[in-house]
Amino acid sequence: MATHAVRLNAVTKTYDRKVHALRGVTVDLPRGGFTAVMGPSGSGKSTFLHCAAGLDTPTSGTVHIGDVELSRMNETQLTELRRDRAGFVFQAFNLIPSLTVTDNVLLPFRLAGTRPDHAWVAEVLGRVGLGDRAGHRPSQLSGGQQQRVAIARALVTRPEVVFADEPTGALDTQTAAEVLTLLRQVVNSTGQTVVMVTHDPLAASYADRVLFLAGGMLVDEVYGAGPDAIAHRMAALGRPRAVSC
Repeated sequence: MATHAVRLNAVTKTYDRKVHALRGVTVDLPRGGFTAVMGPSGSGKSTFLHCAAGLDTPTSGTVHIGDVELSRMNETQLTELRRDRAGFVFQAFNLIPSLTVTDNVLLPFRLAGTRPDHAWVAEVLGRVGLGDRAGHRPSQLSGGQQQRVAIARALVTRPEVVFADEPTGALDTQTAAEVLTLLRQVVNSTGQTVVMVTHDPLAASYADRVLFLAGGMLVDEVYGAGPDAIAHRMAALGRPRAVSC
């Protein structure tokens, strides 16, 4: 089994032959780790996440999730891989208003046509603090609770990797801390891998490792850093220089 959860090798992404969103990014994201990805606006953070998760196709280079190279897969295979091996949490909660918490969490099983393990579903809802909200609809929940539903939905299929794109961007400070603590617990208690894009140094400080992008290039990384050190590194980003991690 591969030691990495995700591997990008010399990945580039160019739009309309003019916009170079990624420029030769090479990095391994280890299993059971929490990696945050930061950078200025337009640095390629979301493109990095989308390519790593198989939501977008690199212009060149390769992406692996575990031992599987995504470029060798057709769209049906990619859809199945994203469904079975990846979980997604976005800033927008993407919940269906007419469904209860439980039914929203069960959506991946409905889409896959598979039977859920209801004991596991109940356990996941308990882990995210929503065991007593299972019958509520999104309109009856706070923003933080809605984001927890989205996280539960991402976890319930036991994915190898959870990809999170600005998951706390729409939340207040206290609620954001609760959501980040939950993501930290996902790594600590289940050994799953979390890859999170964020603009917030405090959010990034929950990660084991922070990668910095600038101009579509991976320019630096820090391990176990606090929010002040991360903010200082963001402020000090200079001329992009490619590195391999």
